[in-house]
Amino acid sequence: MISVNDFRTGLTIEVGGDVLRVLEFQHVKPGKGAAFVRSKLRNLRTGAIQEKTFRAGEKVKKAQIDNRSMQYLYASGDSHVFMDTDNYEQVELSASQIEYELNFLKENMIVHIIMYQGETLGVELPNTVELEVVETEPGIKGDTASGGSKPAKMETGLVVQVPFFINEGDRLVINTVDGSYVSRA
Repeated sequence: MISVNDFRTGLTIEVGGDVLRVLEFQHVKPGKGAAFVRSKLRNLRTGAIQEKTFRAGEKVKKAQIDNRSMQYLYASGDSHVFMDTDNYEQVELSASQIEYELNFLKENMIVHIIMYQGETLGVELPNTVELEVVETEPGIKGDTASGGSKPAKMETGLVVQVPFFINEGDRLVINTVDGSYVSRA
């Protein structure tokens, strides 16, 4: 058990049978009344984000999460297969479990699989990934880096807003948190 006063971003807790990861938290001390902690939590089973308020000093159960390094192998219908790089054990996840993450996953990519008491909850991506542009309008001479943006379709199907100077075949660094363009690779 840990106190909500000890919350930090990335901490995983168990509340009412749900496994939740702390995305944001704020300690609030109003002038009148008791202090409390306002938090934004992601349910690791469903992916839903919820806001929850705890009384200051309230105790919650800390969830022991295992992060296993695995390689994404292939998609087979609605299932996606990952292999443990240490013991070659394979895990299958449904497309609905990793719907957002599929925008960034490429074959042979190393990711972390989140597990709780033997149950596979999902995939944790690196902060950025390198993807290739497969479709975009051609750049026009005179376009500058700060002159606006255009849509570009990446090799995984993700559509990203990129500067005008980006062309098909370019490799780009993409932020996995919000799906935004970072730089050329």
